[in-house]
Amino acid sequence: MHNDFHKAVHLFNHRIPTVAKGLLVGLCAGIVTILYRLALTEAEAMSFHLYTHVRLNHHLILPLFVFLGVLGRGMGRLVKRYPCIGGSGIPQVKGQLTGHYHMPWFSTLIAKFFGGILTVFAGLSVGREGPSIQLGALTANGLGDRISTTRTERKILMASGASAGLAAAFNAPLAGVIFAIEEVFKYISPSVLLATMTSAMAADFLSKQVFGLEPIFRFEIFNAIPLHLYPLVVLLGLLTGLFGALYNRLLVKSVVFFKAIAAKFQSSGYVAVFLVAGMAGLGFPVILGSGHRIIEVLGQHQSLKWLLMVFILKFLFSMISFGSGSPGGIFFPLLVLGALLGGGFANLTALWWGVDPDLFFNFVILAMAGYFSAIVRAPITGIVLLTEMTGSLSHLLSLTIISIVAYVVADLLKSPPVYESLLEINLEHAPHKSPDEEKDLYRKLIIETVVHHGSVIEGKTIRDLGLPKGALVISIRRNARDHTPSGDSTIEAEDYLVVLTNLREEGRIRARLDAMTRSH
Repeated sequence: MHNDFHKAVHLFNHRIPTVAKGLLVGLCAGIVTILYRLALTEAEAMSFHLYTHVRLNHHLILPLFVFLGVLGRGMGRLVKRYPCIGGSGIPQVKGQLTGHYHMPWFSTLIAKFFGGILTVFAGLSVGREGPSIQLGALTANGLGDRISTTRTERKILMASGASAGLAAAFNAPLAGVIFAIEEVFKYISPSVLLATMTSAMAADFLSKQVFGLEPIFRFEIFNAIPLHLYPLVVLLGLLTGLFGALYNRLLVKSVVFFKAIAAKFQSSGYVAVFLVAGMAGLGFPVILGSGHRIIEVLGQHQSLKWLLMVFILKFLFSMISFGSGSPGGIFFPLLVLGALLGGGFANLTALWWGVDPDLFFNFVILAMAGYFSAIVRAPITGIVLLTEMTGSLSHLLSLTIISIVAYVVADLLKSPPVYESLLEINLEHAPHKSPDEEKDLYRKLIIETVVHHGSVIEGKTIRDLGLPKGALVISIRRNARDHTPSGDSTIEAEDYLVVLTNLREEGRIRARLDAMTRSH
């Protein structure tokens, strides 16, 4: 069924069934994500209650740390048994879509669901968005086993599930769609766009039935930033770009460090991090969890000293929490770190240059977008995400400016996108190939990629591509029509190349096509 490349080539002309399947994926992924979001909300509340109770009853401190040590050891065993649940899950989704991972969807989904709950209950500084994206993609993967007619359609449905996961996690359907395109698929096709939009809107509709219509962040915005202060927006973009590059560099080092510990001492790294969470819970509980408590107390009344102290502690705690490999995302914690940067910047500008203190939350929102853009390197997603999460359209111009500046700064500092770095580390330390390598040589699949303007193959012929043995261009989709190519067929920008290969070579062929078709 999945090897019928005739159907895959003509999938472009059968969008309505794909949209209907995307709707089903959105509803199912939305339900799973909503349940996960409710469970994490309860787990975080129980975590704060637990640490508050222990602080008031000192005789419970020793039992608390014994309990956390047991949880950490259990988490280490869980991740060892189900290695694809570690971290946010977004690199794993990207890896499966590019042919590097083979994840058993049901067991991974269950382990990720409960692993994330335990991580948040212990108080680690992780978010719900990455796991929500993975849970959505895993749900779609399971449905794809039954309803997809081609491997290409199955991958589209997985991207739709990822889109639905983000939409339901943050009440941000457009951000879910754009994230799937900008970060997961890396290109737009009518089938991908329609399926992800349908899936995200369905999941968001269900989410709003449970959590209401209110945006995630309810900041009080009194005025828009006046145009004469836009140089400060650029300056803030420079700062968030620098701090974003630093974040990526240290996060990668942290992940590598904990993987080395896990290789030698198995669960010891998890035990140590869970014990650190216990110390944070007793000594400085505001940094626990994803960062909702920080957002609740954030305001212009907070001193610069407090903002700096919380930023440093939250930064370090996030490094070890995510670096440990415990199930949990980085989206929300990094947005909170960006908010603290923006708050500190607002206080400094008010003190040094007499900027209106009422612009405090304006700079908070801008710094969140800039920090996200520098770390994830998905600026459009960041702009739309912050717009939907704040419910305000008054920042579009300034959000765009700071996102571009932060992106360029991170790029000049040669800081790679965080999820690409994490995927490379995961593949290096624990690659997960399809279990039957010999059969994969004979099982065929379709890879579709778009030729960008300025790519190295624009204007060349099929014969000039020099694709590895076992890869064959079977169709060129141009102006909504499929053309059967010959060796002399010329490749143009915006062409969709449909390539036939085998499962064993999927990851290598996708990487080669990506390098050839992207802009240079």
